[in-house]
Amino acid sequence: MHHGFLPPHILRRLAEHAEGELREHAQASLELSAQLRGERSVAALFASFAIPAGEKRRTIYDARHKRTLPGKLVRGEGDPRVHDTAVNEAYDGAGKTYDFYKKVYGRNSVDDRGMRLDSSVHYGVHFDNAEWNGRQMIYGDGDGQLFRRFTASLDVIGHELTHGVTQYTAALDYADEPGALNEHFSDVFGVLVKQYSLRQTAAKADWLIGAGLLTKRVHGAAIRSMKAPGTAYDDPVLGKDPQPAHMRDYDNTNSDNGGVHINSGIPNHAFYLAATLLGGKAWEVAGRIWYVTLTQKLDARAQFRDCAEATWEAAGELFGSGAAPQQAVAQAWKQVGVPLRDAVISGGTRLPVLETSFAPPLAAGEIPASRIRSRA
Repeated sequence: MHHGFLPPHILRRLAEHAEGELREHAQASLELSAQLRGERSVAALFASFAIPAGEKRRTIYDARHKRTLPGKLVRGEGDPRVHDTAVNEAYDGAGKTYDFYKKVYGRNSVDDRGMRLDSSVHYGVHFDNAEWNGRQMIYGDGDGQLFRRFTASLDVIGHELTHGVTQYTAALDYADEPGALNEHFSDVFGVLVKQYSLRQTAAKADWLIGAGLLTKRVHGAAIRSMKAPGTAYDDPVLGKDPQPAHMRDYDNTNSDNGGVHINSGIPNHAFYLAATLLGGKAWEVAGRIWYVTLTQKLDARAQFRDCAEATWEAAGELFGSGAAPQQAVAQAWKQVGVPLRDAVISGGTRLPVLETSFAPPLAAGEIPASRIRSRA
């Protein structure tokens, strides 16, 4: 099951504390999100039977503010731009996400078999969410007062489509620590899609998720911050960002499937730390480590420590045992309270400084360890 991009604690707070239309929109969005959760659990069972396109193929539909999917076909692969901004944003965002996975990691769509990327825009009335339902993308227009249209944020699109990647790889259970990891990987690759599109280095990136969603009425920058979990927003209506950055603040809650949108702040911060310790472009080293971990090393019940140790193992395989990437991974997880076991790692945590000189776009396959140079 999957709640959609916007955490349920935000919608629930609005449904309980907002007034007038905002309250009504939040209640309706909660109901629609619950309906979509049920549809996604069924769709995921049959998604593997979808006929792959074999290449990049985007198909955009207009739901016309109804709840029937997919809606009216309004733009296909190669068609010219239309006058509807949401249609063009959904088309462009799906293309940028496809290109990122294809050019950086050699992955052919979410299923690695060229699955067609279908999207429906204008879903429901003032629907405050975006979601991958197991077969396609669904975008709401937002309420217009607190949230803008959900196609406006590229990292939201990358985030949700990565739920499709997870569906076809680790298939992480959507509860507790595995569920937080499910959200974490979507945040990682959502923000990397944005950084890759903007050609930003780790040092220059904002590390915000959903930065384009909030209107000027909201006191906040985004929905989540990987750089500083818990600081993305602090608003009288939305409340305060509840994400922790360290295991000592892990939220043992029964809501939100065990806090999957909350506790994901811990591994999110670990990725940010690893990426910034390594420097350069985050998708080239840290991103590759996390991609191999998601697609090759985790099972459905993976816990935070399983992920930490899998990323350490992947770093060693990709870039050399004891090299700077592996040390950066170990240090990052330690800083968020998920230290690797002594049986897995030994020695100090002194980090060499990386000099990266990769020339994008990267070819598919591993980056040779010889392309990473460290200096004391």
